[in-house]
Formats: sequence, C-alpha cells, structure tokens
Amino acid sequence: MSYHSFRYVALGMLAVAFASCNQPVQTTTDTFNKDSLMQHIKVLSSDEFMGRRPFTEGEEKTVAYMQSTFQRLGAEPGNGNSYIQEVPLVDITIHADSTMKGQGPKGSFELKNIDDYVLATEHTDSAISLRNDEVIFAGYGVVAPEYNWNDYAGIDVKGKIVLVLVNDPGFNAGDTTMFKGRTMTYYGRWTYKYEEAARQGAKACLIVHNTKAASYPFKVVQNSWGKSNLYLDTRGSTEYHCLLNGWLTGDATKKLLAAAGKDTTLLAQADKRGFKAIPLGVKLSTNVKVSTKYNKSKNVIAKITGSKHPDEYIIYTAHWDHLGVGKPDSTGDTIYNGALDNASGSAALLEMVRAFKSQKEKPERTVLFLSVTSEEQGLLGSKYYAEHPIYPLEKTLAEINMDGVNAYGKRKDISISGQGQSDLEDYFVAAAKEQGRYLSPESKPEAGGYFRSDHFNFAKKGVPALNAGGGTDDVKGGIKEGERQNDEYTERHYHQPSDQYDPTWTFEGGLDDLRLLFAVGRRIAYGTEVPQWKDGSEFKALRKK
Repeated sequence: MSYHSFRYVALGMLAVAFASCNQPVQTTTDTFNKDSLMQHIKVLSSDEFMGRRPFTEGEEKTVAYMQSTFQRLGAEPGNGNSYIQEVPLVDITIHADSTMKGQGPKGSFELKNIDDYVLATEHTDSAISLRNDEVIFAGYGVVAPEYNWNDYAGIDVKGKIVLVLVNDPGFNAGDTTMFKGRTMTYYGRWTYKYEEAARQGAKACLIVHNTKAASYPFKVVQNSWGKSNLYLDTRGSTEYHCLLNGWLTGDATKKLLAAAGKDTTLLAQADKRGFKAIPLGVKLSTNVKVSTKYNKSKNVIAKITGSKHPDEYIIYTAHWDHLGVGKPDSTGDTIYNGALDNASGSAALLEMVRAFKSQKEKPERTVLFLSVTSEEQGLLGSKYYAEHPIYPLEKTLAEINMDGVNAYGKRKDISISGQGQSDLEDYFVAAAKEQGRYLSPESKPEAGGYFRSDHFNFAKKGVPALNAGGGTDDVKGGIKEGERQNDEYTERHYHQPSDQYDPTWTFEGGLDDLRLLFAVGRRIAYGTEVPQWKDGSEFKALRKK
C-alpha cells in the first residue's frame, strides 16, 4: 500500500460467510486463524526479508515463501506448471544535483533536492537536464471533456515545465458542483497529472504537494522518490513520457511564485471554471544523471480449478513488495519491513487459499490467487498481469484486492472505496449485514483510494473490482478511537521502518474482515451470478468493449 495506493491501514477486509441458494452451506467461523495469519506476517516482515524490495535478495525469499506456501496449502500452479509470472522491469536510479536553481522577473532562488523537491524519470538516457526551461502554471493539469474542463486550453507547453496541483478542481475551494465534489476522480491522481502532461508534450511536470489534497505528508514522497524507482520495461514503445516528473513542497512553491511576482492566490484561481494556464516567467535549471538496470521481477500465482465452470475466474490480489532498505529513521533503522503494508495482505492471500481449500466441495468457478510485485513502484505487477493476462479478462468475473489488514479491534461499520462502482459492493454490504455491521460513507473520498491499489489495473480493463474494508467505528472506543488508530498509523508508521510486526496485535477486526471478503468471492465461486458495473461507473463501457 504505497502512497500510490494508501487508504489507511484499518481499512480491514471484512466479514462473514453466508449461503445463497446456489451455495453449499458450511460454517466458516473458524476458517481464519489469528496464529496462522500472524505467523505469515512475522516471517514476511522480518529483517531477513530486507523490506521485500524487487530485484533484491528480499524478493527471492518472499517469492520462495509465497510459492512454497501456496504449494503446501494445496493450491495448483497458476501459470501452466509454474507458480511464477515474470514481470520485465527497468530499475532507474537518478543522481540529481543537490540543488535546483530558479530565475524569475522578481528575483532568483535555490531549492534543495529531497528537502524542497523530488524528481524521477522513466527515461534511460544517461543524463537529463533542465536548462533555463520555462515554467507554466497549468492549474490542476486536467483535460476532462465530460466535465467541460481543459487546463491546457489555448497554451502550448511543448518543451516547457508545467506546474500543477494535486487532486481535482474545486477540492481546495470545497465546491461540490465540480467533478465529484470531495470524491477524487482519476483526474485528481498524481499519475494522471504526469500522463496528461506527457500527452501535451511537456518536458517536465512538477506537482505542488499539499498534505490534505494528497492525503499523505511530504515525507512519504521523500521515501519513495529521488532515488531508485522501478518501471515496466517498455523498450520498443513509442509512447512519450516527460523527461522529468517530480513534486515541490508548498514552501518551495511559494519561493517559485515570489520570483514570478505572484503568491498563493494564483493557485486558488485554478479552482474556478474557465481558468487559463499562465506562463510564470520563471526558468529552472538542474541536472540529473541516470543509471539503469534491466531485470525481471515475479508475480506469484496459484489457483483452485473450478469443478463446473473452470473457464470462469474470480481473482484475489495482494502485493508482496515493500520499500526495502532506505533512509534511516530517528533510531537508525534502515529496513522498511512493511508488516501491515503489505505483509498482512500477503498473509491474507495465503489464508484465502486455506479457506477455500477447507470447503467440503470445490468451487464451481476457478479461484485465482495473485501475489503481485512492485505495487509500491506504481502498481506495476498488477499492470503487467492486466496487460498480459494468463486467463482471459473477459472471463474474469471479479477482482478482490487486499491491501492492509486491520490489526486492531472489531469495527461496527464498513467502508467502500469509490462507492457506486459495481455489484460486488452489494454482495459486500449483504455479507456485512450478517455480521451486524453498517455501511459508512467513505471517510476520505478526496484520497482517491479506488485508484491507488492493484484492483485499479483490473478496473481499467473492465473487470469489476472491489476495494473495501472496515470503517472507523471501533466496537469498544467508537469512531474517535477508530480514527485515532488510523491517524496514528498514517503519521507514525506508514512507509516508515517502524511498520514492524507487533505481537500484541489482536487482528479481531481483521479476521472479521477476511471472513467477509471470503464470503464475497465464495458467493461468486459457488453461484451463477455475474457481477456487473453499475450505471454511472466510468468502467462500465470498458466491460462492454
């Protein structure tokens, strides 16, 4: 669960097994076991696994563990006779200048690398430079015909640097009449900003960081950028990418605007319909040296073949990777163990295998279990599978993703990310009611949780995908306590070396959550229902195609 995909760890993975007229009745009260779940997490998040970064010894150990456990639990190889799908990647390491220099009509300024900004590139040239390149403020960097919005209208940004805001138009102003109000659309995601800037021919794209709008602090960006990053190996592709992409802190942005003779009131203008991109008269210079390493990471896939409809599929996903070894924290710890993010989801995936194998009858449809690589680097493992599926996506009926298990107490409520997308949500709510839980509105719809984890790559291909979990209404402490737990994890442990195994975790809430996601998949695997996208979903047309 990278900042690409972070929701908050107590999202949980919900509820109870229930029977339909198409399903064999069997209680699953004891199917999920805390000790088993905890043991998997303890192993996968140990220092021995070195933070599970792709292309490291940590990957080798993680892949071996997932494969051997799938096999021990009785799941079949998911890729012919193999449990492995190779994912060709390129590891791009940048060696940036320590500073970026700026010059504008009202003065010059200097920004510090990492402290004030971070940079990355998908290009494999040995050196990339900004040389007095012009900066254009392009609002939110959005071109959305269905919302009658085009931040690039009337301006040519080819070869220029575009400065854009994170999230959607209207977010800062609180205008619910624009886009989907506080609920982020894909136009608000940082990945979209870079994609659109590239389509416009920009040389570089810099996003202004804002903790509320991004839903994570700048330290999360610092830990994920400005060093080595992985991308899919696209050698031979003609698709254009900006030479440099990056983020600026709010304070760094103020310095840039001051050099242009502007202030932050300029940023607020982008909230208004009809905003026009503005050349700032500021020019930036810095240099980046690039080194590349091509290699293949691994998705691990297992299956339980359906007894009646083996050519119809339900897929569960969880990413096995984390950040590896990196910047030391205040205690000097450099290993980013990723216990909850996402050793817990990987453990949950293994527990799902055990749950399905424990049923008296085999599922009628085939159930796939996909442990994907490089989620922290931009959902790369799931993207590769979605672009190179082992099983036809048109026959893949549902995708259920697990990214972080609630390690704490039971919750009274549930939450659905991107609510209103597919029938899977209705199955989820029906099962949750069996647990006596209620549906809460998404607590942070502005975070764009639906676009931030591996299920999204399946949604983009038209496969109904569910990203849902526990809410914040803690059984013992209420909403206030649930929010405190979520916030404490976000602020103190998310993407930090302190995200480590804790033997005091109860997983009472998480085990409830696992039972629910099992129930959703089981309803489809043992039934005849075919989940559909709901009217109004941006993905419905993709399924029809």
